[in-house]
This record gives sequence, structure tokens and C-alpha cells, in this order.
Amino acid sequence: MGQKIDPSDLLRMGMRAEALRQKVIANNIANLGTPGYERKEVRFEELLARALKIGDPEAVANVQPEVITPRASAPVQENNNVNLEQEIGDLLKNSSKFKIYAALAKKLGSHKRLAIDDKF
Repeated sequence: MGQKIDPSDLLRMGMRAEALRQKVIANNIANLGTPGYERKEVRFEELLARALKIGDPEAVANVQPEVITPRASAPVQENNNVNLEQEIGDLLKNSSKFKIYAALAKKLGSHKRLAIDDKF
């Protein structure tokens, strides 16, 4: 049997994607008043889902989050299409997802330590 997908690798990838997403959201907020600025997003979950569907561990390991400019996500208002309320909502959602990934990683790490120490 071939190489398997390690759950801790998936958690690490998710945390990296959320960290990048946090930076992108902060950048969107920072450019709220910049004429012509187009808001950015991070695409990750869709890419990971495709790779997982294929079932190839190497394809999964090579998934990287992408910063994209979504098409017509919102009409341009006052020189750009950044909506502060949407960005704040995205920021809160992203922060929660990162905390969940971190908690799962901590839990997974404690289970691995128990197995290594043989203290079930």
C-alpha cells in the first residue's frame, strides 16, 4: 500500500491557509479607501477537496492556498469593492476556524504522545 495522508499534515495545511487568509483580510481592510483596489480572497478548501477526492497523498501534500481576486464579488462602491462589514465577518469566521484547527492539532498531538509513552 502507498503513502497515507497524515491528519496532522492536513491540520497544518489548514492553519497555514487560515493564517494567509487573515493577512489577506487585513490587507483588504487596510485598502478600504484605496481607489481602484479589488478585494482579495484565499482559495484553499476547494483545492484540498479536489485533491482528497483523487486520493493521491502526493496531490494532497502539494495543495497550496491561492490568493485570488473574485469576479464581481461586490459592486464597486466609493472607488473599490471592499465592504468593511463583510471583511469583519470574514475575519471573525477565519479566527474561529484557526482556533478549531489549533485545538484539533493539540488534541492529536496529545494522542500521539499517549501512544508513544504507552499510557492509554
